Amino acid sequence: MPANDAGGRFRYRSWREGPDPLAPPFDVRAVVDELGDSLMTGSSLRDALDRLRHSGTRDTPGIDELHRRIARQRRELSRRGDLTGALSSARAALDQALAAERETLAGADDDEARLAEMTLDALPDTVAAAMRELQDYAWRNPEAAAAFRAISEQMRDQLLDQQFGGLKQALQSQDPAALRRIKDMMADLNQLLADHARGTDTPEQFEEFMDRHGDFFPEQPRDVDELIDQLAKRQAAAERLLRSLSREQRAELEDLMQQAIGTDPDLASELAQLQDNLTALRPGMMRGQGFNVDGDQPLDYGEAAGVMGELADLEDLETQLSQQYPGATLDDIDVENVERQLGADAARDLRALRDLERELERQGYLRRTAEGLSLSPKALRRLGQSALKRIFADLNAHGAGGHDDRRTGAADERTGAFLPWEFGGEQPIDAVRTVTNAVLRRAAGDGPGTLPTSLTLGVGPPLRLEVEDFVIAETERRTTAAVALCVDLSFSMVMEDRWLPMKQTALALTHLIGTRFRQDALEIIGFDRTARVLSAMELAEVEPEWVKGTNLQHALMLATRHLRRHPEAEPVILVITDGEPTASLQDGFPVFSWPPTPQIIADTVTEVDAVARLGATLNIFRLGEDPGLARFVDAMAKRAGGRVFAPSTDRLGEYVVSDYLRARRGRHRRAG
Repeated sequence: MPANDAGGRFRYRSWREGPDPLAPPFDVRAVVDELGDSLMTGSSLRDALDRLRHSGTRDTPGIDELHRRIARQRRELSRRGDLTGALSSARAALDQALAAERETLAGADDDEARLAEMTLDALPDTVAAAMRELQDYAWRNPEAAAAFRAISEQMRDQLLDQQFGGLKQALQSQDPAALRRIKDMMADLNQLLADHARGTDTPEQFEEFMDRHGDFFPEQPRDVDELIDQLAKRQAAAERLLRSLSREQRAELEDLMQQAIGTDPDLASELAQLQDNLTALRPGMMRGQGFNVDGDQPLDYGEAAGVMGELADLEDLETQLSQQYPGATLDDIDVENVERQLGADAARDLRALRDLERELERQGYLRRTAEGLSLSPKALRRLGQSALKRIFADLNAHGAGGHDDRRTGAADERTGAFLPWEFGGEQPIDAVRTVTNAVLRRAAGDGPGTLPTSLTLGVGPPLRLEVEDFVIAETERRTTAAVALCVDLSFSMVMEDRWLPMKQTALALTHLIGTRFRQDALEIIGFDRTARVLSAMELAEVEPEWVKGTNLQHALMLATRHLRRHPEAEPVILVITDGEPTASLQDGFPVFSWPPTPQIIADTVTEVDAVARLGATLNIFRLGEDPGLARFVDAMAKRAGGRVFAPSTDRLGEYVVSDYLRARRGRHRRAG
């Protein structure tokens, strides 16, 4: 980071004040490796990306971790308190008022006092019904009368504050003017919502409404739709609260709220109209079910509705994270809701996951085509490099790549030595070394250890080249190899967990040849009921299919065709399979049979003989312990003069790469 010193100059030092602010949110190369592992097991790229989003990366938790955080938050909210706290609070306040009233009545000797006591003794058990019976009761204790009125007023205030969120201060003032202003706001609000429903509202109307009543809306909505969403969300929370109660509790709370609002007909009318408007404008938000909340701490009406709102937010968030709907993307998830419910770290992790796909595109690991996303050649090189690195971690590579034919040849690898040029030679002359020889020769003629004056001053006769000055660079001729890698794509490779090591091995060999032995010609041949040539990209993205058949005959047919196209190269065929041949081409069509028929075996042996006549190295890597396969490949290897390996799946790559390096160092054969 730069620091300004006294001289106005800047000095730079390492950042030591927390995490690097310029560090990427994730290691893209590690992400590509994780995608590669999924692709190697047979997943499509889309499924691999989806799995990565759910599991996360090494540095960034995935969607599954967000689900776990949501579950923890829901458990905490479900133990937040008792949803019937409003009823319990009203019951406690009523009991106190009745106790004070009874005490006053007990000190009176008149018959009316006795009659009043009988009235109080006959009150219903539920608080709402009791309060309804007491609406016309003549209280003798003023404090008890005030406490009774306060129950309805507090219920009214909680209901209004829960619906709007910014009325608490106005309601606490107990000023009739404040209540009138609230009713004026609700009248203007209902007019605005009605106009919006008809499509006749204007931005100026909304701005005027907020100028007059904005202090009642602490969220400060930016437009009518945002205002409606906020109000509908609050009303939906109140609806969920009622649905979370038992039928009796719900009826009692609704009765209590109706009494609280019913004392003011204008307020009750505006509130009912508001609820109707919101239900019409956002019907889907009002259909949610209740939640099971069972804690010990009593919650008043506003607190209980708040818990319902938080649980509803978590439910919506969980639905968004599940992505169980067509066209779902991480952009659909409300990041602000994630931050509000799960914290800033969870929101940051979600943003990183959301940016993962576009970051892979930006750095060139994914490319977007008409068919969708696909791996780029850069990603394929990364997968091959990673696979090869894992293989060489266990492979003794001493002398790997030697395979030298000690003859001088054109355009091959230099040894560092030089040979005299001979008239008629085809090798290119090394111009730099030739001129150097002439300079050294003339310098030696002017005296030992010194350069001639003419050379140091840049003047004098031109430099003359003599025949003995001419040299050619000695090179080693590298024998090329034509390699056919035949890989079994039958479904048994997937069922026995051999798909991943097979793909990793093929990509590692592709990367090795493409980077260290570029003169070699590799062809990958995949086979199940039929065989086909695959590019490294096609192999990386190939998905398993439920196809019965192992057509080794067709694979060897394509392999020999590849070797014949490179007659000057060392012919090498490597076969990875876990089953004996169960299919062959007969009259140009694939025929499957289990157990294999004599015709299928004969067709396969015919191609093995063709490989032997070609003089190719045929080595087979047998996966599994199938006795029939073991007998067949042993006989086939003996017939072609090849070898059979039976590696475990975790060492398959090591065996194949090591055998390739050994095979390409063999005797160079010329195929006629």
